[in-house]
Amino acid sequence: MLDTRPLLLSSNFPAITRDQLTTLQVNLGYLCNQTCSHCHVNAGPKRSEQMSREHIELVLTVLGRRKLPILDLTGGAPEMNPHFRYLVTEARAMGVEVVDRCNLTILLEPGYQQLPAFFAEHGVTVTASLPCYGETNVAEQRGKGVFETSIKALKTLNSYGYGRDKELSLNLVYNPNGAFLPPGQQTLEDEYRERLMMDFGIQFNQLFTITNMPISRFGGMLLARGEYDDYMQLLKNNYKEANLASVMCRSLISVDWQGFLFDCDFNQMLELPMPAQSMLIASDSQRPHLRQLVDYGGTGDAIITGEHCYACTAGQGSSCGGSLAE
Repeated sequence: MLDTRPLLLSSNFPAITRDQLTTLQVNLGYLCNQTCSHCHVNAGPKRSEQMSREHIELVLTVLGRRKLPILDLTGGAPEMNPHFRYLVTEARAMGVEVVDRCNLTILLEPGYQQLPAFFAEHGVTVTASLPCYGETNVAEQRGKGVFETSIKALKTLNSYGYGRDKELSLNLVYNPNGAFLPPGQQTLEDEYRERLMMDFGIQFNQLFTITNMPISRFGGMLLARGEYDDYMQLLKNNYKEANLASVMCRSLISVDWQGFLFDCDFNQMLELPMPAQSMLIASDSQRPHLRQLVDYGGTGDAIITGEHCYACTAGQGSSCGGSLAE
């Protein structure tokens, strides 16, 4: 696969610093039951990387010591980590909001069909990928048959109260299936809400629109098609300075499956760790780790940026929570 990383490291993207830390986003591993064309972590059924129980315990220690309000779980399919249910149960017992970034199809796989009941029991926030309310676009991005399975999974979540009960949040995620920016989030949410209710009787809370990052599989596709330069120019032409105030890296730290720390999930995939100086580590050869995060303050520290950061600040803005625009 062609790699955009060398093209992204040198950048004139504005300097930004960390604000108050509220969210620990943990990648539980790259194992997944799907192989999606837009996946920025190159996840799939043949990946074996999984976070260990030792590092799961460190995550819980950090949550408890730092009193962080949000634990955001991602992958791969985070549910495929053997310690997933333990982590969720313990974090919820602390009063931490747990967000599960779910691909939906995992909920129908053997051994995972009890997850909707588990989610509801523990009040997990489900943020689920659904690139379109119609079959064709979903099949192009995520594979044949995925749309039908996703609809079944959404109906199951609805049956447990998700998207209907205000205590059980079900949020959907839209990614473009090409080299263009997402449409307006509120307008698209209205379309999703109307079509999913009319066609399938499905309800949800919010739609998050997320701009595709020019890295990993999507970045390689751009290079292979000769579209990389045009896409980067599109991002830069639509840069909005106002989005800098609320980009997710200002309040979030990303943790990889080995416990190493990054300013965001995208920097993690580009192997751009948080600077050692931020963690008061003496040697630049040491990579910041969960062990240091227990006592890390971090407000005001520099955030590592690159050309890919223009994807978060283009147009209405983009984050793990969707558009940054009011």
